Amino acid sequence: MTELAIRVAAAATLVWLGMVLAISFMEAPLKFRAEGLDMRVGLAIGHIVFRALNITEVVWAVVIAVCLTIAGPPGPVLMIAGVTVLLLAMQLLLVRPRLNRRSARVLAGQDAPRSRAHHAYIGLEALKLVALVALGAALLSG
Repeated sequence: MTELAIRVAAAATLVWLGMVLAISFMEAPLKFRAEGLDMRVGLAIGHIVFRALNITEVVWAVVIAVCLTIAGPPGPVLMIAGVTVLLLAMQLLLVRPRLNRRSARVLAGQDAPRSRAHHAYIGLEALKLVALVALGAALLSG
């Protein structure tokens, strides 16, 4: 059971990593290069996509937490997992609300100044990416 829990946690970690890479570092920046796509439509799409991503990330975090609870891995694995979840929580609780308020204003047709929250989200996303790589490696190395 312990071995299976570690394998499931590793798989969940790597799928989560792939989702972050595909959405945050490919889809999001490339979307705004599409001809004819204006800012409002891009923001509306981004809002839907990132809401779905964040919900899925929470599910992966719970799956990983349950697996690690069952497996009882060494302290460093738990620390990396904790850092990963902390970074996700910071994005969801501290940064996403600010981004959502700004995008709601833009979608309502109001002028909204560029937000530094977007840079904070990207920075946290990059750190989370590193944490997911480290967690996946730690889980796979046994």
